[in-house]
Amino acid sequence: MKIPIFGITSATALVLALAAPLALTPILTPPAHAFFGGFGRIVYDPTNHAENLLTAARALEQINNQITSLQNEAQMLINQARNLESLPYSALQQLQQNVQQTQQLLGQAQGIAFDVQKIDQAFAQDYGELSHSATDQQLLTDARSRWETSIGGLQDAMRMQAGAVGNIDSNHTEMSTLVDESQNAVGALQATQAGNQLLALQSQQLSDLVAVMSANGRSEALLEAERATAAEQGRIQRERFLTPGRGYRPGNARMFSE
Repeated sequence: MKIPIFGITSATALVLALAAPLALTPILTPPAHAFFGGFGRIVYDPTNHAENLLTAARALEQINNQITSLQNEAQMLINQARNLESLPYSALQQLQQNVQQTQQLLGQAQGIAFDVQKIDQAFAQDYGELSHSATDQQLLTDARSRWETSIGGLQDAMRMQAGAVGNIDSNHTEMSTLVDESQNAVGALQATQAGNQLLALQSQQLSDLVAVMSANGRSEALLEAERATAAEQGRIQRERFLTPGRGYRPGNARMFSE
């Protein structure tokens, strides 16, 4: 913002006060072409007087230009300071809490955890090729274990969905605050920091979405694995039933122990 020639600030007044003797010197100095008449009187020379006024005006204009330049430099420094001012608000703590909650839910997975080695071990033990020499009771026990794993996977998926939905309220609050901070930013740094935090919020929401999709996919995979293993178990039991010499013997059957 520029200030008129006859400035109103103390800095402008000080500069003008210091520059006034220089600007007025040509006026107070006796004209170069003036001459003294009788009795020591100064004879007025209009041409020389006009030149002196023009010189004083140019000097004053130069001083005003210097003042304007100093004011522009001061405003530039103020703007630079604003651009370097840091954003007073941070959503990092809330975003980290949301991510930690999602990680805790993933770590509490029942049955088969989200670990490659543990998945391989569990499938080799419970969903691999069934032993034809296993007893009927052992087959029923294994079927019960697979059923519990599938039910646990479904429960984990629903818990993960509930956790993601629970984060919506806090994410909405953080998003509104960050948008306000971005719109009211006083400098480039604040606007950039607000934008970075909005990107972090988006990343946290994407991580929730990935976690929900992973939990849903896990539950579906467990159900399919249970169906495939149950079909193989049924084939084995059917072969035993139809094997000559063993035949069918009626008796009391209990699917699951209470």
